[in-house]
Parts: sequence; C-alpha cells; structure tokens
Amino acid sequence: MCNEGTHFRAISYSARMTAIRLEGLTKHYGQTAAVAGVTLSIPSGSLFFLLGPSGCGKTTLLRMIAGFIEPTAGRIFFDQTDVTATPPNARNTGMVFQNYALWPHMSVVENVAFGLDVRSIARPEKERRVREALALVRMEAYAARKPGELSGGQQQRVALARAVVIEPQVLLLDEPLSNLDAKLRIEMRHEIRRIVDTLKVTTVYVTHDQKEALSLADGMAVLNAGSIAQLGAPRELYRRPSSRFVADFLGESNFVEAKRTGAFHWNAQGVALHSSIPCDAESVTLSLRPEALRLRASEGSNTMRGRVVSSAYLGEVAQHVVHVDGVGALKVFELNPRESLDVGSVVTLGVEAEDVVPILEVAGAAR
Repeated sequence: MCNEGTHFRAISYSARMTAIRLEGLTKHYGQTAAVAGVTLSIPSGSLFFLLGPSGCGKTTLLRMIAGFIEPTAGRIFFDQTDVTATPPNARNTGMVFQNYALWPHMSVVENVAFGLDVRSIARPEKERRVREALALVRMEAYAARKPGELSGGQQQRVALARAVVIEPQVLLLDEPLSNLDAKLRIEMRHEIRRIVDTLKVTTVYVTHDQKEALSLADGMAVLNAGSIAQLGAPRELYRRPSSRFVADFLGESNFVEAKRTGAFHWNAQGVALHSSIPCDAESVTLSLRPEALRLRASEGSNTMRGRVVSSAYLGEVAQHVVHVDGVGALKVFELNPRESLDVGSVVTLGVEAEDVVPILEVAGAAR
C-alpha cells in the first residue's frame, strides 16, 4: 500500500484532562461545505494542530468545537459528554484569538480577571488565580499596564493568561502568532509548548504556518476543502505524505511520475529509483524533498546526472535548480554550502531509498 518553570495548579488540571471526539462534523453555508464530515479524536492533554491553507475549514472547525458556530450535522464530545448543543459559556473552553481581543481600557490584571468576574469567583480566589496565571506567562511585572503599553508578544501572553485562568477543560488557539514578527513567533512557540506541558490541558491550535505545526504538535490534521487530507504525527506527515497536496503543503517537494519495474523499483521518466516504502501500484508520483537530494554523489543506485540551471546562496543553505533529462527541473537544498556551484556545471544527484516516497492519487485524493 502507498503512503497515503512556574506551576499553575498542574495537579488540578491533570485530574481534568479532556479528550475531544468529533463524529461526522459538517458545516454548510448554502451549497458550500466549509467542513465536510470530519471525524477525529484528540487525546487528552495533547497539543493538536489543525493545519491547512486559507478556506480549508480549520477555523470553522475550531469555532464549532468552541460552540460559536452550530454544526449542520455531526456531534462533538468532550470525553463521553455530547456538547454539540451546549452553548459556548457552558463548555468551559478557553479561547485565544488572532487579534488578542483585550479590553484596551482595562489593565493587564483586569483583562485576565474578566472571565473570573463573569463567573462570580470570590475575590481571594480570583486574586490567587490571576497571580498564578500571570506568573505562568511571565507577565507579573506588567500587571498594572494597559494593553496599549505592551508589545505584541506581551499582549499575546496576556491573552493566554486570560484563557487559562478560568481553568478550561479545552484550550483553543486561533492563529495566535500570525500578528507577531518572525523572532517573536519563534519565542512564543516555545512559551505555548511550555504552558501546555505545565497545565496538561488539551489544546487545539489552528494555523496555516507549517513550521509552527511541525515544531510544536503532538498530532496534527492537514485539511483541504473541508476534509482531512491526512492525520498523524508531524514527522510522519512530513516524511510520509499520503498525497501530493500534503507533500506540497508541508514544505517543498519535487514530484516525478514513475512506473513500477519491480518490487520497490521505479522508472521515473528514464531514471531508475529504488524506494524502501512499500507500494503495490503500477503508476505513482514520487515525492523527493529538496533537502533529501545530495549534490556531488558518487555514481551508483539512486543517482541521476543533471545540469545546474540556477543557484542561490542564502548563508546557512544554498538553493539550486538542477535539470535532469527526462525528469525535468529538480529543486535541491544544500545545507552549510562551502563551495559555489556554477550555472551550467554537471552534477550527480543522489537520494536515499527511504526518501523516495511513492504517492498514489485517485480522483484527487490519496489512497
């Protein structure tokens, strides 16, 4: 078959970890299916990503879990409890929005305490929870400031504190880092991972950023046109994509049409390639990641000769395009490049059998 730091009441959270189960979840807007029959189980205490391009249904799915959008069909379970018809304020979920949604006239403390005020939590308990939440996100020193006096990263920390201070069963993050610059995004990735690990709260994270998902997720679902294209662990999805869509969305890939010549052996437009991945199809698309292709390989199995079409030096990596007769142009990423590569020079590319990934596409989907 083909590839298809500070403790925030961690003990109380551990006792309340919640699994999420979606059964045939569907949302139609007129004749358009924003989400089309998604069935999915998210283990308790995990950091799970919904990943995909704009319009794939990931935010709609998240908002149905939160209760902000009513499903057209299907059911949502928190553990064994059906919460499909439960209003948002009764689901005990914490939500972090893309735009932070902080009250500009309130201080940091007042923003974090807002959900507790709504729940009429007694003052001593409220003050303790707010103090612990700010300590968790390392914002104690900014308690008296207004949101306008904070950086984007600091505002995001406050939004996280506000979401976790109510001790939610489920934490929902809707593209929380998209408004931050590259350096702050990397910093906040580590902070979110630390917070989830400390609280052990089941977290669903929506993003279109592949690096965020690959670096943080325990599990992830790649969505396409309202359906799950592939489900699994980050490394599994990256190294063993089940479709051209997943391979292309999670990074970059070269795609070569090939026909079977024997068990694990393929003829890729005149180039003989061996794969260590089982596939019983007669015709497939082979996915070859640019970083898996080696330059200046010795002649042998899984090698091909080509001519350099372009070369760009980017410091830690060089990006080349090599034209191989029959196959076409292949992208090649060279880590820590020591020598320049002249356009027009002939090189031998090599690839390991485990990096030759056969994909079978049928009617636009992987089998």
